[in-house]
Amino acid sequence: QVQLVESGGGSVQAGGSLRLSCVASGYTLSNRRMGWFRQAPGKEREGVAAIDSAGRASYADSVKGRFTISKDNDLNTLYLEMNSLKPEDSAMYYCASDGWAWVASLNENEYDYWGQGTQVTVSS
Repeated sequence: QVQLVESGGGSVQAGGSLRLSCVASGYTLSNRRMGWFRQAPGKEREGVAAIDSAGRASYADSVKGRFTISKDNDLNTLYLEMNSLKPEDSAMYYCASDGWAWVASLNENEYDYWGQGTQVTVSS
């Protein structure tokens, strides 16, 4: 049974940093496409960052240069390092995975498994 559990969210002032984690169980994330998505109240979910089966990453323009996605295969964990946080980054952040893919897609419809989310709040 596949489970993805996010953690690391919280409240931080603008300019601060957070590191989100997504631990996979019943599932090996190595060589699988993984992504981070976020959804703010009243808004649709959007792709933030993704990493494909070859380790290539892509980022939304709004976070490029500030966020970094990575995996630790030994710990079966996906990370999102968020730096220089802005109030507009406030959202529920979700970890997602699909199968084996060669493109780091930010399209949520291409992902099959989802975590429950972790809340990030950035104050000005």
